[in-house]
Amino acid sequence: MSRLLENKTAIITGATRGIGRGIALTFANHGCRVAFTYSSSVDAALTLENELKDLGVMAKSYQSNAADFDQAQALVDQILVDFENVDILVNNAGITKDNLLMRMGEADFDQVIEVNLKSVFNMTKAIQRPFLKQKHGSLIHMSSVVGIKGNAGQSNYAASKAGIIGFSKAIALELGSRNIRSNVIAPGFIETEMTEKLSEEVVQKWRDGIPLKRGGAPEDVANACVFLASDLSNYITGQVLQVDGGMLT
Repeated sequence: MSRLLENKTAIITGATRGIGRGIALTFANHGCRVAFTYSSSVDAALTLENELKDLGVMAKSYQSNAADFDQAQALVDQILVDFENVDILVNNAGITKDNLLMRMGEADFDQVIEVNLKSVFNMTKAIQRPFLKQKHGSLIHMSSVVGIKGNAGQSNYAASKAGIIGFSKAIALELGSRNIRSNVIAPGFIETEMTEKLSEEVVQKWRDGIPLKRGGAPEDVANACVFLASDLSNYITGQVLQVDGGMLT
């Protein structure tokens, strides 16, 4: 397999499970050095760190809350000490607190916006100066088809994921002249640990509604990330790439 990210370094937020974990492993397979964050799962973080090292790349886990402005800055500062440079930032950290608007509390709205959207601002702001200094960088922000289409019972999540798209497009305009690219990936129905909690009947109903007739795998999203992180996408910025099996077609 050609190693499209050889000699590059990536920061991936929220990488101990699901899509984030898939991105970390796929990046490592392409020769990328990986710095990744986790919030509380120490064992899962150490397991992933060892798996990445076994693939022959430098890898390190950092316990950090991307939703905290000062922590995000301290994290990037520390990673630059440990890895010397960073080429790619994948803003993947995210949570859901689903409920109909009628039943949704203010705290559940605020927390989802803070973790999903404010974290993207925090991390992008923290990496901006190093990217400007080296005159290159690829920003990849994880949104969702829900951020494009909306979804009943997910007004907080939809707002946060739609906000990521607007933010990314603005940053693409601001930083494009310095060879810094900003793009969004909007996954559809991806089968991870989270979807395993759903009944087989519900999952099958989702699959039946997708033109490709299957749910996606974390690797499907990760491969799209590899493209946007690599030199293959050097002339692509300000875009939203839907990885959804045709769900929104």
